[in-house]
Amino acid sequence: MSTYTVVSGDSMWAISHARGITLEALAAANPQVSDTSQIEVGQVLNIPGGNAPAHSAPASAANVPPPQQAVTLMSGGVPPPAPAAAAVQHSLPPPVGPSPGSEGFRTVGYFTNWGTYERNYHPMDIPGNHITHILYSFANVKPDSGEVYLSDVGADLQKHYPNDPEEPGENVYGCIKQLYLVKKHYRHLKTLLSIGGWTYSANFPAPASTPTGRQTFARTAVQLLADLGFDGIDIDWEYPKDEAEAHNFVLLLEETRRALDNYSAQHAQGRRLLLTVAVPCGKKNYGLLRMAEMDKYLDFWNLMSYDFAGGWDKIAGHMANMFPSGNVPDSTPFNADEAITAYVAGRVHPKKIVFGLPLYGRAFEQTDGPGHPCQGVGEGSWAPGIWDYKALPRPGSEEVNDHDLMASWSYDRTARKMISYDTPEIAVAKADYIRQRGMGGGMWWELSGDAPVGSERSLIAKTVERLGGVGNLDHSENLLDYPASRYENLRKGFQ
Repeated sequence: MSTYTVVSGDSMWAISHARGITLEALAAANPQVSDTSQIEVGQVLNIPGGNAPAHSAPASAANVPPPQQAVTLMSGGVPPPAPAAAAVQHSLPPPVGPSPGSEGFRTVGYFTNWGTYERNYHPMDIPGNHITHILYSFANVKPDSGEVYLSDVGADLQKHYPNDPEEPGENVYGCIKQLYLVKKHYRHLKTLLSIGGWTYSANFPAPASTPTGRQTFARTAVQLLADLGFDGIDIDWEYPKDEAEAHNFVLLLEETRRALDNYSAQHAQGRRLLLTVAVPCGKKNYGLLRMAEMDKYLDFWNLMSYDFAGGWDKIAGHMANMFPSGNVPDSTPFNADEAITAYVAGRVHPKKIVFGLPLYGRAFEQTDGPGHPCQGVGEGSWAPGIWDYKALPRPGSEEVNDHDLMASWSYDRTARKMISYDTPEIAVAKADYIRQRGMGGGMWWELSGDAPVGSERSLIAKTVERLGGVGNLDHSENLLDYPASRYENLRKGFQ
């Protein structure tokens, strides 16, 4: 846990969102603050982080003991408007069309609304030629009713970017407008509203257990799609904990698919709107899923094939290995190949499975390497022990590729520090695996962590190149017409 000293103009809300954590998580780490609306200049606050899985609001782990659940600020009201974005508006590269005989691989990227703060990563930074689907993360769910709502209206709807006009009427700005403009430029780029994630998943079980809750969830999720210009809905429930919840998950998908189809019949000329899920690699969790029943309603499955090891462990391990280690089994508590085989056995076609790839690394300190004891995680890019891929390897570290495990890491012998992450060589090997197994493509958590796609170190660019290049990706067209949107400028396509 790191610390932060309050300066003039700070608020608990601004500090929490700048660091990609919830207000409640920040408050829980600072019990000395009795009123979160009042903090003093010079006050030292504890900043939590480091042990949460990747799909937290700031990844998803297989069988990891959950951190304390947190709810977002939005349940009680609207936060103050976010400050104007520091991002510089820039022109987007021209779109590249499909190649003859394209295999149509999906390349799916998580875009986080909290990434627009300290990370300074904005919709216009999305490498549009290399990405076919954006999962905009995360919306939350009210556990008492099932209503789906935005987790940060400041970043999502209110932030004014350069050249955003002040217009009369009810209009939308923020990331939602920018995301629409990006998909308007790249007509193959589909956008989905991702609901849940690790932090908000405790809010799924109650509404999913009743017909009224499921109907409210589906109706409000599709209303957000209609208002905000999305092409689909992604549900990231981590994870149904028993047979009853697994059954309710199927019913939730059924209701959501029905609502999507009804909306499409009325407002989108019957075109297919997307419904996807994020799913685990831990057997304890995927073993409960009713895969064949779920698959009837889904367009594809996003496999969270990372976070197999991390700060919750006492043994340094690989966090995104493809295969288990026979020599050092403690270094591979989970593996992706076994999970993929299980999903296919559960009657999910490989082409519908999108393989998850990390754009970050997890650190282990005071260790002799994979399979050895460790103590602590040290610092990170934005949270303890978690490094953006683009910041790796750290100075003084040597990169190691293990092609038998399809895993890689860096090791600093002097500091005795290991960081588990994918190198370009392992990214290429995983792309080969995707093709050999006939899978649907790759998915990245999350986009801000990669090196620029024009560089030799970009994992996204290396993967896309190995899959046959940008012309070999899915070029099905996105939707731009949203006649039922509440926002006037979006209804007009931001003309």
